[in-house]
Amino acid sequence: MVTKEAVSLFLALLAVVAELAVVAAIVLAVGGRFSPGLVRARDEAVAAIGPAALPLAFAVAAVAMAGSLYFSEVAHFTPCRLCWYQRICMYPLVPLLGLAAWRHDPGIRPYAATLSGIGAVIASYHVLLERHPEWETSICELNNPCTLKWINRFGYLTIPTMALSAFALILVLLAVARPETPEWETEPEPESAGRKN
Repeated sequence: MVTKEAVSLFLALLAVVAELAVVAAIVLAVGGRFSPGLVRARDEAVAAIGPAALPLAFAVAAVAMAGSLYFSEVAHFTPCRLCWYQRICMYPLVPLLGLAAWRHDPGIRPYAATLSGIGAVIASYHVLLERHPEWETSICELNNPCTLKWINRFGYLTIPTMALSAFALILVLLAVARPETPEWETEPEPESAGRKN
């Protein structure tokens, strides 16, 4: 039987991978301004990840949603008000990004980025409250405070930190998403296009 500890460790490891990917993206984006080698590395990374970025963003959102549902419905960790706000931002990303990935439509980026950005801001505030409980205001309930840490992996990974990692990775993936034209949408050129009348 899968235990809460095993699930929280698995999700914490995924969050660390997400954080490493975000840091690498920041290094390539900022370092690319100063180093031609990093420009090439950035361009190669975007070319490699860009066509798969929407499916990857969908997978990140789906895992984040499944993890949050596991914590509340199976592990019985009661979500605080800030957790609910983060869910409000994360859950719609699953169908939005899933549909965009299926249709190869990067036009979803502004909408998904807005939800992810709002979620990242809420998650950042939640992480700050966990680190500084004295800052807690009346936003959360007394019997279910936002400062309660249901899990704490590797000395810093809590549920809001995992959510922030997911939102940040989704934002990076949306930034590098490139359209991939499906074969059925590619129109062959007419034979007469190259001939002169």
